[in-house]
Amino acid sequence: MDIAGDGDLGCYMGETQDYDAVVLDLGLPKMPGLDVLKRWRAKGRLMPVLVLTARGTWTERVAGLNAGADDYLGKPFHDAEVVARLRALIRRAGGVADSVLRHGDIVLDPATGSLTVAGEPVEVTAFELRVLTYLMHRAGRIVSQADLLDHIYPGETARETNTIEVYIARLRKKIGRDLIRTVRGLGYRLG
Repeated sequence: MDIAGDGDLGCYMGETQDYDAVVLDLGLPKMPGLDVLKRWRAKGRLMPVLVLTARGTWTERVAGLNAGADDYLGKPFHDAEVVARLRALIRRAGGVADSVLRHGDIVLDPATGSLTVAGEPVEVTAFELRVLTYLMHRAGRIVSQADLLDHIYPGETARETNTIEVYIARLRKKIGRDLIRTVRGLGYRLG
């Protein structure tokens, strides 16, 4: 997760980095959030955007959605609703409408942390769950170790690529050796 304290920095970050989703406040200093959103969309940036703001009139919501927002939530809000809306945006951006992820015999519910393989429950750690969720959202695509590191470790936590190898090895034992493939020099692919 990255945080920008003003619209100029947020605009730059959104233009130069790939994000699974963005929470955008409209009341940003230096450049208003609506201008940031318009610039991203004009430059072809397609990441899902949840506008989170105190501006909640219907005309402001319409303006935000017409500018390219994928969802709009007025303050006050509950944290659980923000998380649920972000999960839904990320699922839809990945072409998945159901909140439960499925790949072959694997069924994963990220909201509850439950995993079954061929109908049998499988216990996983929090980090194994994060790795598998990220891979399942990108099933069939190559995911680099750097991408996995960025998405499973919060903030500036110390990161080592060998921990990814450990989680992948554990997951292979739990879900099946051939389901997560190593693509030499590139990363991993589920499927």
